[in-house]
Amino acid sequence: MTYHVNIFKLFTDMEDNIFRIKKAEKIQGLWKTGLFLLLAAVIIYIWMGWLGIGSNLVSQGAPGLTPLEYNVHKLWFVVGRMIYAAIFWGFVLFVPAAMLGLVTDIPYQKLVIMQQLVFAILLIERLIWIPLAVYAGLDWYSSPFSLGIIAAYLTSKSWIVLFFGAISIFQIWVMFLQVRFIRELCSMSKPGIWASVIFLHLFEWCFAALIASVDTLIIGGWFS
Repeated sequence: MTYHVNIFKLFTDMEDNIFRIKKAEKIQGLWKTGLFLLLAAVIIYIWMGWLGIGSNLVSQGAPGLTPLEYNVHKLWFVVGRMIYAAIFWGFVLFVPAAMLGLVTDIPYQKLVIMQQLVFAILLIERLIWIPLAVYAGLDWYSSPFSLGIIAAYLTSKSWIVLFFGAISIFQIWVMFLQVRFIRELCSMSKPGIWASVIFLHLFEWCFAALIASVDTLIIGGWFS
């Protein structure tokens, strides 16, 4: 049986598609879907960069720059966001699939399909955050959909705020989706699946907090 990857059908009829993925002996359209998601991510991050989201460190030195110099800095910032989008795409699609492949007997390609759906959800989260950033001035870790706001009230330690800011209702949605997907495709016990998924997301949240901290330092050093 051949399964043709279609990210939209995965959203609209997940149960039937998971069953088809389980029975599939051959996967088609995996890279086509992956490249479509990469293009979508790059476009979204270009848009975010052009709107100036996350460019507060670039803007701090604006008064001392000529219009040309400022535009050059802004262009480099947008280019950096494009590169970040590509790295984000590669990390979300392939690293969790490899890690989960070590503890399950699910073929790697099928886990990549699952992560493509996860990535689509994360892009939806980015799109929802854009108006919050533009009109309310909220950073991603201060989104009302995350625990970052609560963490900010409890501590002033930026790393902790960033860590909890990475935990959102979209992340919880992703976790349930991954558990459901893995349960259908392997014989691992439900507690084992949950433990694997939770460990994976703890790693991702720590990594997201680290990258956010480093990203701020890089931007600050590059544009200062």
